[in-house]
Amino acid sequence: MPLAPERLDLLLTRFRSLRALVIGDLMLDEFLWGRVRRLSPEAPVPVVEVQRSSRFPGGAANVARNLLEFTPKVTLCGIVGDDLPGEELIGSLKRTGCDVGGIWRIPGRPTTVKTRVFGRQQQIVRVDRETRDALPFPARGELLDFLRQAIPACDLILVEDYAKGLLDQEVVDLILEEGVRSGKLTAADPHTHNRLSWKGVSVLKPNRSEALALSSTEDPDENLASVEKAARLLQERWGCLHLLVTLGEEGMLLLDEQSRSQRIPTAAREVFDVSGAGDTSLCLFSLALAAGSEALEAAKLANLGAGIVVGKLGTATVSPEELRAHLAKLP
Repeated sequence: MPLAPERLDLLLTRFRSLRALVIGDLMLDEFLWGRVRRLSPEAPVPVVEVQRSSRFPGGAANVARNLLEFTPKVTLCGIVGDDLPGEELIGSLKRTGCDVGGIWRIPGRPTTVKTRVFGRQQQIVRVDRETRDALPFPARGELLDFLRQAIPACDLILVEDYAKGLLDQEVVDLILEEGVRSGKLTAADPHTHNRLSWKGVSVLKPNRSEALALSSTEDPDENLASVEKAARLLQERWGCLHLLVTLGEEGMLLLDEQSRSQRIPTAAREVFDVSGAGDTSLCLFSLALAAGSEALEAAKLANLGAGIVVGKLGTATVSPEELRAHLAKLP
């Protein structure tokens, strides 16, 4: 059964008072849309005649964007370069009302920029400009001091790892230890290229391939039985209360605090672009838990939001009004 409209309204009201802290790798997502009419004479590749472009905060910054749709109290912690993309990223976040007091600009380090090129509504190529170098020592000490002050002042902590150099085991351990000490909900989206221990995290949200890789479960077909096995291994390894695996067009798989499994079918009507759908899922699932939801209710809300986001092109967010409208159309 989907959420009742009055229950959704109650949760949305509660979200407004929650204070969220987002920690993770920041990036600028650039999208180029154009027409494809011919192949290049230089190589067997399509020529894209660019008609329009857009740039959005991405990575952990997109998590903050999603949260800001539901609460004005969002602090973002991460690093950018001392360059024009970094300036654009911070400026864009400020305009949304995000607290950027936890963002450091690092001279000599490029801001991560991911450029996706689309033709005929299909992604043709992605170009990444980035570094994975570890955080330099002075900024690292400032980051740890900032987290010790910021974690007790929030209600939920979301960690978004893209393996770009911000997060290592010491930083993650501090986040989780301070979260436990302060009694805060902690939620993480892990990355397979950054093999960290998430022991003690409240919520873990990998996608299908990440769950299999992190658990060392081999299954080239990525079938659901293997995914559930992988999820159970991760929950046992790290002791997380809730484990939510996003399955793309197949919806989600939830393991709750009693290790009960539940499949949630997708709420998507059309799928244009999956960019950012995992961010939306992490945000709504964590917000709902922090607002008093049971895990299954929180997962249904996360699934509802993700189903809206995949129907949009580009790194997108979902609004309370869209949630209400989409819920009203469900059978």
